[in-house]
Amino acid sequence: MARASKREEIARAALEQFRTRGFNATGISDITSAAGAPKGSFYNHFASKEESALEALSRYAAGLRFDLLDTPGRPALERLRAHFEFLGADTVDSGFARGCLAGNLGAEVADHSEEIRSAVQGGFQRWAAHIRRVLTEAREAGELDAALDVEEAALFILSAWEGTLIAARADKSSAPFDAFFHMVFGVLLR
Repeated sequence: MARASKREEIARAALEQFRTRGFNATGISDITSAAGAPKGSFYNHFASKEESALEALSRYAAGLRFDLLDTPGRPALERLRAHFEFLGADTVDSGFARGCLAGNLGAEVADHSEEIRSAVQGGFQRWAAHIRRVLTEAREAGELDAALDVEEAALFILSAWEGTLIAARADKSSAPFDAFFHMVFGVLLR
């Protein structure tokens, strides 16, 4: 009888380990131990730690709740705020132990792995496109100044969010989230 595949458990464990420990501090044994799998089974499913990080990025992106940006019957800016509130709550609920995997890998590994750098860049571009779409909708609905450059604003908001996550984790405080929401929704997008 063939053994059951441990790929799913290993992929989930890799995502969690990379989010909480970082790429360089996470070893294959950390991943397989968290997955309850023998160390050798990792290589049955992933050619390298880098390949498992790419899978983790894909899984992370799938959990960013872009669906919150499309909730029918809610104004565009409310939906955008709900998206970032969801993401902020995840960081707070983890005791400030987890931030954005794309941002973390971008800062830690992008200079050393073209494949990870490219995946992170693509992820940020797709995320900015979601934000830009919501901002365009808000501008067309009269919620925003018609002169607002939505492309520039989307890039700024995403960049500010990534900095907010770093500051919140460093401070172990939600004060950076308060500042982000005030500046973005109370000043920039009012």
